[in-house]
Amino acid sequence: MQFISFEPGIEVNATTVAAIVRGMSSFTSISGRYLSKVNIGRIVDGELILDMDAWYSQDAWLKAFENIAEQIGDKILFNIGKSIPKSAVFPDWATDIASGIKLIDIAYHINHRKNGESLYDMETKTMREGIGHYGCEAVPGKREILSVCKNPYPCVFDRGILTEMATRFEPGAVVIHDDSCECRQNGADSCTYHVRW
Repeated sequence: MQFISFEPGIEVNATTVAAIVRGMSSFTSISGRYLSKVNIGRIVDGELILDMDAWYSQDAWLKAFENIAEQIGDKILFNIGKSIPKSAVFPDWATDIASGIKLIDIAYHINHRKNGESLYDMETKTMREGIGHYGCEAVPGKREILSVCKNPYPCVFDRGILTEMATRFEPGAVVIHDDSCECRQNGADSCTYHVRW
């Protein structure tokens, strides 16, 4: 189900949180209000000030997403999703669309932590659980990847992340939500997307 964290105590880093500001670039004063309202950053002279070394509550960040969804709508959530690969910490390991989509899950875990510890250890390349995953499964014989996204973020936000990463490597790529599968907008805990190019 979107907007509800899987576990308590999860935090997200400030560089990732800044994606809301980047994704709402035409409405920076509005984005600042949504974030400061849930105790992420503070407003000074009409501008949002984020401590870029800070970690913020995932619950608060999800509440900001929920407020944006209710008051502005899905188009902005899609734009925020597209800004994630530009804002969050993403290793530069990707060389093609498949490795790019696979990298989303690693980056997702790098940018979240629990009990003060990152959910992805760059040295040992081990991943801890607690926030769900971004799937990446090649469809045999097709230029297609199936991505099951099981996490608490909005459905359309994830489509934005997948779209940005896919078109980075294949400009003509499209990301299609599989309406025959469960959806977080309807209370499920995952959504399925087809990435085709």
